[in-house]
Amino acid sequence: MKLGILKTDAVRPEWVPDFGEYPDMFIALLGRLDPSLEFVVYDVEQGRYPAEIDEVDAYLITGSKSSVYDDKPWIETLMTFVRELDRRRKKLVGICFGHQLVAQALGGKTEKSTRGWGVGLQVQRFTRMPDWHDQAAADFSILVSHQDQVIETAPGTEVLAGNDFCENAVCQIGEHILTFQGHPEFVSGYSREIMTFRRDQIGEEAYLGGIASLQDEPEAERIGRWILAFLQA
Repeated sequence: MKLGILKTDAVRPEWVPDFGEYPDMFIALLGRLDPSLEFVVYDVEQGRYPAEIDEVDAYLITGSKSSVYDDKPWIETLMTFVRELDRRRKKLVGICFGHQLVAQALGGKTEKSTRGWGVGLQVQRFTRMPDWHDQAAADFSILVSHQDQVIETAPGTEVLAGNDFCENAVCQIGEHILTFQGHPEFVSGYSREIMTFRRDQIGEEAYLGGIASLQDEPEAERIGRWILAFLQA
């Protein structure tokens, strides 16, 4: 399988030597789980797209510091691309910003949450386990970093998992779109760097709680296997 990664942001330069760019994080996780995967990176923030949609087998949209409702031409271009992927029933995975952008592009709504920032490690729960799920525990731990949330899902969306802070945390549309609010590609060290950098924005209470949550480990490989099972179904 050839996976096209739609890159929507750049990692701060001082963090790249330790953690890589966002596509590198996905390549590290998914490539470790399935060494046969091929990856192609498209920097859509810079207007780079495949010449043909079928150039790759499936797509993944990364996270971003941008908000999907920002007035930026590249975001509207990406939404148009997502609508075409949906029309063609092309497999697509959205992560954080990607999760929110898919909802916004297809008729839902994303906005800043009145609950403030979600940071660190959170436990979310499946209310229904789809075929690509491992059918083990309904609860799972995932690193999060967001203030925006999907408050209205797009028509035809099934909400599969969430928690009290973020009800619409894992969503599926048909058999071709799967989105996560959390970041399976993050490692705890990167989560710590982001929280420390944004400490004043996040607020002291959320920051301290987020840092304390890092004593536990995210279930990154488990979530990575779900993503691969969905893409390969």
